[in-house]
Parts: sequence; C-alpha cells; structure tokens
Amino acid sequence: MNFDLRNKTAVVTGGSGVLGSAFSEALAGAGARVAILSRDAAKSRTVVAKIEAKGGTASALSCDVLDAAAVSRCAEEIFSLYGPCEILVNGAGGNNPKATTIQERLGKDDMERLSSSPAAPDEAVGIPTFFEMDPEGVRWVFDLNFMGTFIPTQVFARQMVGRGGGAIVNIASMGSYAPMTKVPAYCAAKAAVVNFTEWLAVHLAPAGIRANAMAPGFFLGEQNRRLLVDEDGNLTQRGGKIIARTPAGRFGVPGDLVGTLLWLCDSTVSGFVTGTVVPIDGGFNAFTGV
Repeated sequence: MNFDLRNKTAVVTGGSGVLGSAFSEALAGAGARVAILSRDAAKSRTVVAKIEAKGGTASALSCDVLDAAAVSRCAEEIFSLYGPCEILVNGAGGNNPKATTIQERLGKDDMERLSSSPAAPDEAVGIPTFFEMDPEGVRWVFDLNFMGTFIPTQVFARQMVGRGGGAIVNIASMGSYAPMTKVPAYCAAKAAVVNFTEWLAVHLAPAGIRANAMAPGFFLGEQNRRLLVDEDGNLTQRGGKIIARTPAGRFGVPGDLVGTLLWLCDSTVSGFVTGTVVPIDGGFNAFTGV
C-alpha cells in the first residue's frame, strides 16, 4: 500500500528522538511537509538534513511542549511556512529516575527499614520503593506525557477544525493496559493518554478530526537501554522477562511503527478509524506468559 500525504502539513513533537525521528522521516517520505518540535534543536536539524537529502521537506523548531505560549508561537510559524496543521503526532514523552523504584515489590528488608525509620534514605541509595518516590518527579512524568500531549493537541487541532481529514496520533504504551513494576507514574500517565485519546475521538468527530494512538511494545531507546541490556549487549534480568513475554522474541525497532503510523495519518485509508489504540508489541499484550 502506498500512503500519499502530499500537500499535508505534519507536526511531530519529540521529533528528534529515536522513535520521533523515524516518525518524521516516514511522514516526509510519504510526501508530508514535516515540522519537527524538540527541545534539542541540533538533533532536530540532523533529522531535517536526512529528510532533505532524500528530497523531502522539513523544518526544525525548538520548543518545550509544556510551554503553551511557546507551542502557540511554533504553530504560527508553521502556519506561515506550510499552512494549517493537518497531522499531529504527539511523540514527546518519557520517564524520570525520581519516579522510578529500584525494587519491583516491597521486600522484607524494605518493610523492616520502613517500619524502623520513617525518614527517607540517603539520596545515594536511590528510590528503593514507592514510599521514597519524589512527588516532583512523578509530577514531571505526568506533565511530560499527559500535558505534553494535551497542550500541542489543543493548539494544533484548532487549525484542523472545519477542514476535514485532520489526524491526531498519540503515543501510548504497554503500561497503558496494565502497570509495569518500577514505573508507576509513567504507566499511569500513559493510561491517561489512552483515555484522553478516546475522549478526543468523540469530542472532535463533528469537526472531521480523528484521534488514535499507537501502543509500542518494548523498543531500545536512550532512556531504557541500561535497564534492558548490559554494557556487553546481554539482556538484563528485566530485559529477559520482557523477551520471555514477547512471542516475537525480540525488541522492536523504529521501523516497526512506521506502517501503522502512516495508515492512521492517511484519511483515505483509515478515515473510519478513530478512538482506537493499536498495540505494536510483538504479541506482548496477547501473551499471559503461560
């Protein structure tokens, strides 16, 4: 199937990351004019250069997706360059060590320590359990993943109203379906993204705007690599658990997401698809482990 996004303006937040850059390049390859929003301007320009080398059209804009005023300024600049946004991919997201526990479950030593000393451990110890998690770290994760989806959607979807064919693609997670150990804030935030996607699909349908989400399985990225593989490239204990639960027997690569992304963005082939979340996970969500 050949996806045709020619003359479409696409905005990708987090568009310079491992997955975001793949999204940006794929959209440009299908003919879209791509605006890459990222806090790392240098990395964004690198993605733009790759797109332009292949004959595509793209621009890099430095932007914090949590700054509504900055997002609005970017929207105005993109409008002047390419016209109204017709495709929005909310790729910005991530986790924070301050919202991540070391232990998967409370152990006997943890319970003895907690019962004998209500004070938090020294920072060098890290965050062993839920009880030592930093509320600010949790808030940061919620803001980046949920508000980092809410704000760009509010700004750019406004340009789609009344034009028909608008497409929003949010990024969910395997943690949206059921929480994973160690990362409660990230999973809860991604669950909120799913709920918000479904709400948007209903609210924006009269305006001809579709809202869907992709739920990637486990992909090696800058943030999770050290959790899943060691310095020699061998699976960690956590990485081993994930592969054992993934029928495909491997981690995902960015290209695994591209086909679904383009399908959801091209209203000529997915015009009746809205309010759905597509798992791209090598079968992880379908397998109970038994």
